[in-house]
Amino acid sequence: MPNNEIKKTDIPQVLEISDVVGEGKEQKSFFFKQSLQCRPGQFIMVWIPGLDEKPMAVSYWSRNEFAFTSKAIGKFTNALEKLKKGDKVGIRGPYGSSFSIKSNACVVGGGVGMASVSTLIDVLKNPIVINGARSKEYLIYLDRFKSKKMIVATDDGSFGRKGFVTQVLNGVLTENKKIKMVYTCGQEIMMKKVLGVCNRHNVECEASLERYMACGFGICGKCMINDKLCCVDGPIFNSKQLMSMPDFGNFAMLKSGRKVTIEEYHKIH
Repeated sequence: MPNNEIKKTDIPQVLEISDVVGEGKEQKSFFFKQSLQCRPGQFIMVWIPGLDEKPMAVSYWSRNEFAFTSKAIGKFTNALEKLKKGDKVGIRGPYGSSFSIKSNACVVGGGVGMASVSTLIDVLKNPIVINGARSKEYLIYLDRFKSKKMIVATDDGSFGRKGFVTQVLNGVLTENKKIKMVYTCGQEIMMKKVLGVCNRHNVECEASLERYMACGFGICGKCMINDKLCCVDGPIFNSKQLMSMPDFGNFAMLKSGRKVTIEEYHKIH
């Protein structure tokens, strides 16, 4: 194991930010010159001393560098947004399950949800990528994946196709019968609709789910979704698992443990 590699412990390792890259409106990637043993879809816990700790998908990965991408939404992510090169945060992990790697695939990302599927796109062979956001300014990774078969969609039509990623996906699956797997991450209501499209076309789906996590390794139980722990059993779930989760696309738990609608959860998180 290289000397500069993060060891899998449950104690944060304090790392210096080597670079900060703006990705889109209110979205930045934070890079670290460290080795990290990680599979596509896994996440790390990011700690800002004196504030809080949150899960973040590993969005860039190479042998001696990794990064995560964050969108400024709440107190924690707004604090992250102010950090600069040379500042330090605590990192532990990686945790969770990973995406399967299959050919004839389509990847659907919504907004900053593209961060959770980005390293997957890097390793898939010739995937079709559907990259969506509410408007042009919120799109990320356009230059990064310009060599891929990427279809861009915006809700308001300000860039690419006008409409939702689910509409684009339905068209892609209708036209291309060779696609056997769809991977997705984004707002959960969007992912539930993606699953519905996949079911209609008899195509397998894997989704990266997000829930409040305090520990990351199955102790606190705050990331429960029905009988599953998002941090241990997920965050990647397949079609069969998703179909057996009544809470998927409907309910989630807040930091307090109170169960709320998924709409209320996303307003806070």
